[in-house]
Amino acid sequence: MSAAPSLAPRGRLLYGEPLARHTTWRVGGPADRYFEPADREDLLAFVRTLAPDEPLLWIGLGSNLLVRDGGFRGTVICLHNALDAVRCEDRGGERRIHAEAGVHCARLAKFAERERLAGLGFMAGIPGTVGGALAMNAGAWGGETWPRVEAAELILRDGRTDWIAAEAVHYRYRHVELPVDALGFLGARFKVEPDPDGEHARYTRASLAQRKATQPVGKPSAGSTFRNPPGDHAARLIESCGLKGHRIGGAEVSTQHANFIITQAGARAADVEALITHIALTVKAQTGVELVTEVRVVGEPA
Repeated sequence: MSAAPSLAPRGRLLYGEPLARHTTWRVGGPADRYFEPADREDLLAFVRTLAPDEPLLWIGLGSNLLVRDGGFRGTVICLHNALDAVRCEDRGGERRIHAEAGVHCARLAKFAERERLAGLGFMAGIPGTVGGALAMNAGAWGGETWPRVEAAELILRDGRTDWIAAEAVHYRYRHVELPVDALGFLGARFKVEPDPDGEHARYTRASLAQRKATQPVGKPSAGSTFRNPPGDHAARLIESCGLKGHRIGGAEVSTQHANFIITQAGARAADVEALITHIALTVKAQTGVELVTEVRVVGEPA
């Protein structure tokens, strides 16, 4: 007897979808398949239909990501519009915040502020989603994601899910090691503390004001391009090499913050990648410091 055919996904499944529409740099070629699940159950059912060796790319807001002009040979799954729930939980008399992978980090910070809870204000400075923050231990203003995680929910290659305690996850600055059978994160439970007088919230608002004044907020960028080397700042090194405003094609080093690359209309992913390479080579030649990219580069060249 033949197996019953699998149900068609209820979400949005597109073929040859340009990823420039889904990345904050607004560049990138097409994905073979692009899927936005309708909800959690739709996502799990879709993953179960994939071949074991299917290349997968998980995205939220498309920040911290450069997709080359030739596109991505595989399936892209976008969680931003499906897994976007955030709520408070009582765990043994202590309050925790549960946030799904598609929740914008700034929204998570705002939710904690409304609940008068401290510990997640740094999330307001991360231009991505909870899933991406978990995947790379994203941080801002001296705070990092994983020290605030109590446990995280994983999605496995066969479509099952599992929770993992933070103590069992190996992470460091901008790097997280996933279990071998894990595809990515569905969400996490975060540790918080009471903020009854709003002191933490006031600090967060001051940090946001500084971010707006010192970073190219609202312009097409992917956030910080390079990791900060030990004891220094990538932006300082790049600026010291006279690279503010340097441009290749439609990609330019921001004159507001040297660790940001912004794109103009008509820019190509190849312009951004060439500028990243030029910055790294110049800083290495002039300062001896080898910058490491914070953005992830995927896909095929045109």
